[in-house]
Amino acid sequence: MLGGSRLTFVLLSAAVTCAVAQHAPPWTEDCRKSTYPPSGPTYRGPVPWYTINLDLPPYKRWHELMVDKAPAPGLLGNFPGPFEEEMKGIAAVTGIPLGEIISYNIFYEFFTICTSIITEDKGGHLLHGRNMDFGIFLGWNINNNTWVITEQLKPLTVNLDFRRNNRTVFKVASFAGYVGVLTGFKPGLFSLTLNERFSSNGGYVGILEWIWGKKDAKWIGFIIRSVLENSTSYEEAKNILTKTKILAPAYFILGGNMSGEGCVITRDRKQSLDVYELDPKQGRWYVVQTNYDRWKNAFFLDDRRTPAKACLNKTTQENISLATMYDVLSTKPVLNKLTVFTTLIDVTKGQFETYLRDCPDPCIGW
Repeated sequence: MLGGSRLTFVLLSAAVTCAVAQHAPPWTEDCRKSTYPPSGPTYRGPVPWYTINLDLPPYKRWHELMVDKAPAPGLLGNFPGPFEEEMKGIAAVTGIPLGEIISYNIFYEFFTICTSIITEDKGGHLLHGRNMDFGIFLGWNINNNTWVITEQLKPLTVNLDFRRNNRTVFKVASFAGYVGVLTGFKPGLFSLTLNERFSSNGGYVGILEWIWGKKDAKWIGFIIRSVLENSTSYEEAKNILTKTKILAPAYFILGGNMSGEGCVITRDRKQSLDVYELDPKQGRWYVVQTNYDRWKNAFFLDDRRTPAKACLNKTTQENISLATMYDVLSTKPVLNKLTVFTTLIDVTKGQFETYLRDCPDPCIGW
């Protein structure tokens, strides 16, 4: 067995090696070009579309999707409607125990290691892109160098068109069986993505308070879905996301449909800590959010912010488009072993595109 000092040295050496490696080939690379339309080894395939009919009772809304995708009860009675009835309906269709469905829906609040970007071109046109990175610490497959959960989620990835009276209310990219929202947009009005924020006063504290009966905070995935369904403007959405108590710290990345309407809202559980907005007149034509407060350095083993900003600067405001946004999100380590999918959003034009991703070796694990 290694002695204490020897073990410390080995661990520090490994950490330094990883830190150096992340910022050097083959773990990083020059900004990619001409990756769009998606093809090649980083493109796993398209994501199918399903309709969620909001005119149906909550219990029945997910039946069609779950029949297609299907192979702790003590918490019930506390989830806000209609989400609890929807989870019961999913459990009924799939035969999966309701407790597991509940755990599955809680689970996404805590493992989203993501990159979200909002840009504004010279004409004042806004674009929103994100890589959904998910599955860290949930099992590594040494046989093919992949995260187990990341790979299991790819065939469960779906685009959902939430409709009422045969008209689209909002669209999302999600996972079959998850009734909340982490990535979505309201055509013509605004787009919204969630990135996890690490904090000592984190989501586990919020869940414990909720289990113990303190119900004044909102589940993050549910509040995003409610905002997409009910808010009618960028400003209304920003106001709700800034002021509502939430169960876990988070970054809300919100884009609108007019020049300057783009921001990152940094939240702890009870209040907003920072609202960082686009300001193209001052040269701030993009905002980038990973999983670290913008006023702090990124964790030295996980700096996706620096290469994302470098590639955006290299792209330039004159050349930003959905295609060049996809190039940025395809460049290692912004693209990494945790990346499940990439979503591109043009609110004004009503475009919403989602693509499954791969990061072939050599590729860093996060």
